[in-house]
Amino acid sequence: MAPLGPRIIATMLLALDVGNTNITLGIVRDGVVGAARRAPTRPSATVGEMDLLLDGLLGLDGVTLAEVREIAVASVVPAVTDTITSLAGARDISLLVASTATVPLPVRVERPDEVGADRLVNALAAARLYGTPAIVVDFGTATNFDVVAADGAFIGGAIAPGLELGIEALAARTAKLPRIQLAKPVRAIGRDTVSAMQSGAVIGYVGLVKELIGAIRAELALDSAERAQVILTGGLSAAPWAADIPDVDAIDVQLTLRGLALLHAESAARTR
Repeated sequence: MAPLGPRIIATMLLALDVGNTNITLGIVRDGVVGAARRAPTRPSATVGEMDLLLDGLLGLDGVTLAEVREIAVASVVPAVTDTITSLAGARDISLLVASTATVPLPVRVERPDEVGADRLVNALAAARLYGTPAIVVDFGTATNFDVVAADGAFIGGAIAPGLELGIEALAARTAKLPRIQLAKPVRAIGRDTVSAMQSGAVIGYVGLVKELIGAIRAELALDSAERAQVILTGGLSAAPWAADIPDVDAIDVQLTLRGLALLHAESAARTR
């Protein structure tokens, strides 16, 4: 199915992707998402602290929070969602929160309200920008596989531990294993502790992603003859080893922010 949906409307919009590890933001001007800026997520941050954080990140691109009139947010941290809601109210900023109620996609899972907002926004972006069926692999704290059926519905997926989470767990829960750089080693057979860990972590992780993509594609093929598009996103999708994952159609590091821009555009179009 060809990509559908309206063109992103021309406006300056603050797109916010609130994850368990980082808050990522981008300013959208004339339909284009600018440079992504990120900072650690602090669920306990006050409204004032969040105001200072966002203003500081925007300042890296010569923008102030006072210039922002609209925010679109996808958040998996309820406490931060509440803080941003309060901040938007205090600043008189229009706020759009991504959820099953606001993301215009059918959600065919057993408990739609439990689906993370970032997964819904990724599904929307994949359908509108790359076509359906589609598989989005989001490399975050967790590795999410978000699946869009040929008719554009979000139908679930898979969730695996994130690569960095696995490495942190090894270092924290063992006596002698160090924290390592996430680089792909030359050999699968490690000749020392670091290269052995890199082999297990990076090469093993690529194998996990490859296997799940293949299994999901096979299941999608039972319902549609069209080949599923595979899009990688998330901070680690820019790592050199991500390019070694086979049968990937696109690497779009800013997919979630672009999805928020599309969500805002479609919401504005429905309002008009």
